[in-house]
Amino acid sequence: MIEQLNQAASGMIAYFINSKLLFALIVGVSITCFFIAAYNIINSLKNPVRRQMRDLSLVGDSTSRKRSSDILDNSVLSLQRFLLPKSEKEIYQTRKRLATAGLRRDSDLVYYYFSKIILSLICGIAALLLSSQKFELAGTEILFAVCLGFAVGMIIPSYILDKKIARRKMRIINGFPDMLDLLVACSEAGLGLNSAIQRVSKEIHLAHRELAWELKKVNSEMLAGVDRIEALKGLSQRTEIEEISGFVAMLCQSVRFGTGIAETLRIYADEFRDKRMQRAEEAAQKVGTKLLFPLVLCMFPSFFIVAVGPAAISIVKAFGN
Repeated sequence: MIEQLNQAASGMIAYFINSKLLFALIVGVSITCFFIAAYNIINSLKNPVRRQMRDLSLVGDSTSRKRSSDILDNSVLSLQRFLLPKSEKEIYQTRKRLATAGLRRDSDLVYYYFSKIILSLICGIAALLLSSQKFELAGTEILFAVCLGFAVGMIIPSYILDKKIARRKMRIINGFPDMLDLLVACSEAGLGLNSAIQRVSKEIHLAHRELAWELKKVNSEMLAGVDRIEALKGLSQRTEIEEISGFVAMLCQSVRFGTGIAETLRIYADEFRDKRMQRAEEAAQKVGTKLLFPLVLCMFPSFFIVAVGPAAISIVKAFGN
């Protein structure tokens, strides 16, 4: 019995080695392990606790990193008179967009225009080399390709900035329900608006860093002597989010007329939960339409190849004979 099992095992091993099944199995297992590892790495990078631990581990290196960053910023700021546009209106609008994306340093504006110039030069030179060497175009066509390359290089930083603004707004919106619930709890516990905002900003720092930073900014302005309504309006202007604008308008109205903040916050939290449910239902209704294109372009062709392919090959062979 044992000899028969040994012979069967050796026969199976020889079959796997001599066939392509073992190779396909190894490739499948390797790809599966790769995707599992990539998923775990991405989750660990997005984990707020791990992010806080990385921040704490880098505290000792903050002085040297800040010094090198300051040197680079100073060298870039020395070029701002050559890089920045002359229009004050354009500079103001660009600063506002950068602030909405969370880039509020003076050097960020210079970096933005510096990246525009560098990318336009790179794209223009690449278009010149490709059009003249690879495709061998005429002079007018080469000029058009170079101009197109310069235009693409100028558009890329603006496109990246728009995507960064959209991602930051989405992160703030995702953290807004947690902030509202904590703010309602703090207000019902007897804390004032300033103390409640300060406490909530500390509590949500790990999970929602952008929203916590905005709340700390509001609290710092109020502690510095800025009027409470003006500080709240600054929050609305910095984020440019509809939900936060309504929240700020409601708080300003409550402060102006002296009504209870806790009751006002509870009403707005209920309304925001309804809006969040409506957004979730809207996203659920769009799933069917969004799945249509992957199904038609990716899954249906594979299904037809597997299901109809052998029959089609047999039919072609039969008619060929």
